[in-house]
Amino acid sequence: MRYQFIKENRSSFPEKKVCQVFKISPSGYYRWRQNPLSNRRIKNERLKERIRELYNEHDGMAGSPMITEDLRNEPVAPNLLNREFTVSAPNIAWVSDITYIRVGNRWHYLTVFIDLFSRIIVGWDLSCSLERHSMLRAFQKALLRRNPGEGLLVHSDRGVQYASKDFRELLQKKNFIQSMSRKGNCWDNAVAESFFHTLKTQLVFHRRFRDKNEAEQALFNYIEAYYNRRRRHSTNGYQSPAMFEYEWIVKSKVA
Repeated sequence: MRYQFIKENRSSFPEKKVCQVFKISPSGYYRWRQNPLSNRRIKNERLKERIRELYNEHDGMAGSPMITEDLRNEPVAPNLLNREFTVSAPNIAWVSDITYIRVGNRWHYLTVFIDLFSRIIVGWDLSCSLERHSMLRAFQKALLRRNPGEGLLVHSDRGVQYASKDFRELLQKKNFIQSMSRKGNCWDNAVAESFFHTLKTQLVFHRRFRDKNEAEQALFNYIEAYYNRRRRHSTNGYQSPAMFEYEWIVKSKVA
């Protein structure tokens, strides 16, 4: 939003000065201005990828009417989270989203799953494609890391990855509950949006990644070593997500 404001008002205010006022990197802003990727374009790319997957599932024998019907039959879950971003314990509710990162000359896509209790990133995956398998890998990593019990609420937008048969079947198998944002309402998934803003402001807009390995290493250092364990979060009373959860565990044992 701040980048868009600077761009729209650059005839009235010096861009570098406004960047200083907003405390953002001028180089990051200029890079965004050269290669903006809108939410609409991301959603269109997700849809194209899902159409290709469905076409392959039919071994190339399905036309557009059949694939359209497949897409219609991938249900949309209700917004059960309803912007209740504060929960009382870990593994009650996770939120997930996908964003884009420039790697070399291509866009890559980062999927994250966040536990609402402490805002800790419980699973993530980087892919050069918007295919659903990257999101599923991120989710499987989160399951291995946390081993949540039945009843976990998993919230996302209405992206075709989250509506895919594979993901829905996995949620049902685990007896998890699926929740989705209302159409076109990014505030329903504000926690994930906020993390992506922080990630890009503090890391992505300051780096040029030559290849996927370099990007993954930088993301690992930022997410696992810094964000989860070192960065203080206002929602946690300015404790890191890991420390916030550790203190909750200690208090739970005493109680």
